Amino acid sequence: MNELRTIRAKSGTNQEGTSAHNRRVLIEAIRLNGPLSRADLARATRLTKQTVSNLIESLEADGLVASEDVVRGARGQPSTPYRLVPEGAFALGVQIDRHLTRVVAVDLLGREVARAMANLPPGGPAEGSKLILRLIETVRQDLAGRIPESAHRLAGLGVAMPGPFGLEPSDDDTWMMAQWQDFPLVETLAAGTGLATSLQNDASACATAERMNGSADGLDHVVCIYFGYGIGAGLILGGELYTGSNRNAGEIGMVLFSRGGVQSPLEHRASLASLFQHLGLDSATTEAYAEVERLTLADDPRVLEWLAGAAADMRHAVHMVETIFDPETVILSGSAPEPLAKRLFAEMFPLIPSNADRQNRALPRLQLGMIGPWAVALGAAAEPIRRAFDPLFSAILKEAF
Repeated sequence: MNELRTIRAKSGTNQEGTSAHNRRVLIEAIRLNGPLSRADLARATRLTKQTVSNLIESLEADGLVASEDVVRGARGQPSTPYRLVPEGAFALGVQIDRHLTRVVAVDLLGREVARAMANLPPGGPAEGSKLILRLIETVRQDLAGRIPESAHRLAGLGVAMPGPFGLEPSDDDTWMMAQWQDFPLVETLAAGTGLATSLQNDASACATAERMNGSADGLDHVVCIYFGYGIGAGLILGGELYTGSNRNAGEIGMVLFSRGGVQSPLEHRASLASLFQHLGLDSATTEAYAEVERLTLADDPRVLEWLAGAAADMRHAVHMVETIFDPETVILSGSAPEPLAKRLFAEMFPLIPSNADRQNRALPRLQLGMIGPWAVALGAAAEPIRRAFDPLFSAILKEAF
């Protein structure tokens, strides 16, 4: 007798009026597991075979799934697996950093298909938003030139920028972007592009990217610690990205830590910006990133000194989020130079014992995730895909028996 394949999938519901949810359930199941037959999908999602057949026909007609060659097993009827069509949908993502902006387009699988980047001009968000709209149009034209039907398959626009959001302006704008936060950014970009537009912080964007194509793929309880110019945490709780009442959930960079009797926020001590200050580098230039990478590879004593202190603080940050959120794993990701991120990751071990330190763990307590300058933009682009195609299970998800 053939063994049944273990398939990762959310449960669908056979109640009336839930077709949209069930479509999302099937899309996610195929994304997580690869090509699946109708019988596989019915078994994994607990939907009736007729419901699955109807939904597959609908998804196929919409260009979101396609059939593969018939599989003939040793026993039973031949089956036809269905795969996702990468060109079935696209989304755009914008990262707004303190001195530059990146725009990227991704397909239904979250894979990059076009990109553009530019330094932000003087004049603040009023001028910067005009530049962003021009970059978005450049990427759209590039995408349409490669895939003509993409113009009609855009799921939306995701925007990511540093938080926290909604706080009173500070005298020290080194760690925040108060002008951009006070600007009607979402409304301006939505009006200029005609696309549904959403905003999240850079840590949440990295968590979205990790959930779609990284170490958090298929996991329901994950904390992604963002290591970049600042520090934050993207929270995946119960299979959904949790942002809090003001989109400020996970702002662990604002948590006060004590070292040598001095209290200061974590990101003032362990972020890339703090390293720039430690080295006396001008963070307004892209050369600062390249110089940090060069000094890290050269084992510069100043970098090693900073790493020792930053790693100690980050160990406590991991202990804190493990204790509060009980995740399956913690992922370190972000936009810092890769050699620096890898050194920081290595220096964080051994981790502080916590309630996550169990012998029967299926995953390591701490993993290294996506690192690189485009990680935030890719996560921003993945957000409209997630919003359009991930299951909405808050009210109708059935409990597993």
